[in-house]
Amino acid sequence: MEGGFGSDFASGGGGGGKLDPGLIMEQVKVQIAVANAQELLQRMTDKCFRKCIGKPGGSLDNSEQKCIAMCMDRYMDSWNTVSRAYNSRLQRERANM
Repeated sequence: MEGGFGSDFASGGGGGGKLDPGLIMEQVKVQIAVANAQELLQRMTDKCFRKCIGKPGGSLDNSEQKCIAMCMDRYMDSWNTVSRAYNSRLQRERANM
């Protein structure tokens, strides 16, 4: 299948096959962001499933649906709080360098 990340690296925007470091860095950043989002979703799903689902079945009852929704909301709120604090700390440390 053509058009994936691999073919984009070598194209370099039509520059005679030369690699564009800026393009490569952007693609790596996108891949890292996607991987981080997938990991966050997986961890949240695992944690909330273990907490809220007693007996897996074909559907969720009302209490399980509410538990999952609240668990995911709390998990995302916590993750956002930690992320903001971490980014703030990084900025302070970079400013002190």
